[in-house]
Amino acid sequence: MENGGSPLLGSMQEFKLFETQSNFYMIGWNGSGVYRVLKIDRLDASELNVSEDSTAYTKKECYELLKRIHEGNKATGGLKLVTLCYGIIGFIKFLGPYYMLVITERREIGDICGHRVYEVSKSEIISLQNSSVLCNIANSRDENRYKRLLSVVDLTKDFFFSYSYNIMRSFQKNMCDHESASGGTTLYKKMFVWNEFLTRGIRHHLRNTVWTVALVYGFFKQTSLSEAGRNFKLTLIARRSRHNAGTRYLKRGINESGNVANDVETEQILSEDVPEDHPMQISSVVQYRGSIPLFWSQETSRMNLKPDIVLSKRDLIYEATRLHFENLAERYGIPIIILNLIKTKERRPRESILRAEFANAIDFINKDLPEENRLRFLHWDLHKHFQSKTANVLALLGKVATCALMLTGFFYHQVTPSMKLEGYMSSSSSEAEMSPHNSSDDDCGEYDSVEKSFPPKNVASGDYDGKPGRLQRGVLRTNCIDCLDRTNVAQYAYGWAALGQQLHALGIRNAPTIELDDPLSSSLMVLYERMGDTLAYQYGGSAAHNKVFSERRGQWRAATQSQEFLRTLQRYYNNTYMDADKQDAINIFLGTFQPEQGKQAVWELRSDSQSNVQNVEMNMGEDERFLVKRCLSDGNILHEGRTPMSAMSSKHESISRKGFESSHQVTRIISESSPDMPAVGYVALSRCTPSMPSTYFFGDARKVQHNGSNSNYLSEQEDMSSVSNFVDVEWLSSSENLCDNDQSLRPPVLASYSTAEMSSSENIISEAKQPPPAMSESGSSSRKGKEPMEAEPSVHTKICDDFTDSFKQWVAYGEALCH
Repeated sequence: MENGGSPLLGSMQEFKLFETQSNFYMIGWNGSGVYRVLKIDRLDASELNVSEDSTAYTKKECYELLKRIHEGNKATGGLKLVTLCYGIIGFIKFLGPYYMLVITERREIGDICGHRVYEVSKSEIISLQNSSVLCNIANSRDENRYKRLLSVVDLTKDFFFSYSYNIMRSFQKNMCDHESASGGTTLYKKMFVWNEFLTRGIRHHLRNTVWTVALVYGFFKQTSLSEAGRNFKLTLIARRSRHNAGTRYLKRGINESGNVANDVETEQILSEDVPEDHPMQISSVVQYRGSIPLFWSQETSRMNLKPDIVLSKRDLIYEATRLHFENLAERYGIPIIILNLIKTKERRPRESILRAEFANAIDFINKDLPEENRLRFLHWDLHKHFQSKTANVLALLGKVATCALMLTGFFYHQVTPSMKLEGYMSSSSSEAEMSPHNSSDDDCGEYDSVEKSFPPKNVASGDYDGKPGRLQRGVLRTNCIDCLDRTNVAQYAYGWAALGQQLHALGIRNAPTIELDDPLSSSLMVLYERMGDTLAYQYGGSAAHNKVFSERRGQWRAATQSQEFLRTLQRYYNNTYMDADKQDAINIFLGTFQPEQGKQAVWELRSDSQSNVQNVEMNMGEDERFLVKRCLSDGNILHEGRTPMSAMSSKHESISRKGFESSHQVTRIISESSPDMPAVGYVALSRCTPSMPSTYFFGDARKVQHNGSNSNYLSEQEDMSSVSNFVDVEWLSSSENLCDNDQSLRPPVLASYSTAEMSSSENIISEAKQPPPAMSESGSSSRKGKEPMEAEPSVHTKICDDFTDSFKQWVAYGEALCH
């Protein structure tokens, strides 16, 4: 007899489901000939009652057990086979009985260090209630509608899992934090496990996860490549968070818990393709995308393809935004690097409203952080640069990515065969790990344990040659408005920059760079383009707009424009007519909404996102109104002043900064070039070696003074489309007209940062005094020459009679200007 925490249980991958009138019996087995039995009660299907036989049976003993069950139930039809299945997705209840969701077909889509990864090919929902039992509720109109609604979540599209590898965690976390990763129930609480709610009941009853699979939603693709006679595997994984999940216009921005919409972690893994009994070199790098962490929304409109953007809630101390970045720091370490790609100049302010408010939030948060923990940022208008005939967008983004990689580094390690066998990356179901005390959610606080656990204790065993290992510390966070189209281009550029360094770390290439026209870059682009389309379908309802990729491939412009137009229409149709049901289905699947008798049905309620569209200003006092003026010339928000100190409650002082403070404890990294680098355990940790002169980043940039600070870097012409505190935008823009293979596109080093260089983003919300915009006949503004700036007129200054009343109202009081 075996206990419930036997390691053998973790390898059970095939199951048979039988039924009698009173019970379901699920038989599970593994490759070692061990059979286990799970019993599910059907007499009272309104309650979930499952029990596990603790006996480990042989095949013959299991057959005899089933035979006895059949004989004992002959009077009511005996024991019948229902289906062969590959794991339980979970249990769900609407208004009547419980239903069980099982995987009936699967398809292998790749492997990581020998651990197979599968996607769901077919699933089935099975009522626990016996068909002979009459139940008015079970056949009610609402019950059937809930069942149809649940089917809107198509489990055969983009859901994947692994029996032996913790696919919901990055490779670095699995390698470095394998002890805390071994708790099955804890793993199911991770933000990337979409069936956490569905499995909650059975996990509570059994205190293990033997019978269920943890589903991750997003994207998984693996391809085999070769270079110079060396074979390797390139794997791209996107994990979509279940927090604040939903569709494009119904889930925008941030919620009170600091969770953003369209939250996706992307991991790029490069591994040697070697026999299983050989040591393997492997490298991974993680990046992140997520909606702009502010309270904002857009109403779907049948009359408007681009609905207005509404800042739906004024958070004076940016508490939710702070929580979001604290969570990122706890999950990935520091630095947190923000790449914001939204527009700067618009005829009608939309994106630029968020641009300025986001910059204000970053500035506010950075003021309370020590210099080494401050948020790094680059506000870079991708749309503007793409429209420029001289700009090579991918090459410029590659430069930014290289700078970010020098700050964060990437993971590299040699995995020995013994490490695969000893549970470094595999799931477990030990009951000791399932105590109520071990209830941590997501990956909060895990970065510290990663830091302490690397390298693994037995790293010297096997054929290990002592090559230094590396850790990734920090993450690049990319966003545009939807975090789909422009964001995917930027994420490809980051993956392209990382690929060269990963190939160099594995010894496949001599230099840590790779050209854009290299076949490997093209193969990587195909993966990122497919990922972008998949994520765009999930959130936006159509494939991604891929103008940059199409242009890179030399696709006929007319064909590209036609394709983009059709995708715009498809996205508009789905957002307007289909997303409401899809959002309701997601809320039911995730347990955000749980149906109850006597309670309003989910389709009778307004979406929680729609409620955010209400104009909060109607309930605000005059002193709390959003103090902005929209500038007609460029769409920026020019704040009349900083947030008044009176608006900051004492609550602000108590906001936790645990994530940033704990990250401050991270050991200082010494580069490989340092002659006195100490050994850390058996593996020396290093980042990408800096070697570029600091002037490439800061030396020649023009610093703009603001309130006595000279921290941010603008272009020489004060172009607000590019502002940063970690990369010199003057250097970045200097090569817009250079060819792809120019060496200056790949800076190999990053200099250390001074106090001024680590400072806030105040210059984005410019209080610089500017003359009123000169209006041309077309209504656009222009500044001729470089005359000295004059003091900004007061909002109460008499406005010239040449302008319309609506324009006067807008200038004086900051109200929306209707075109």
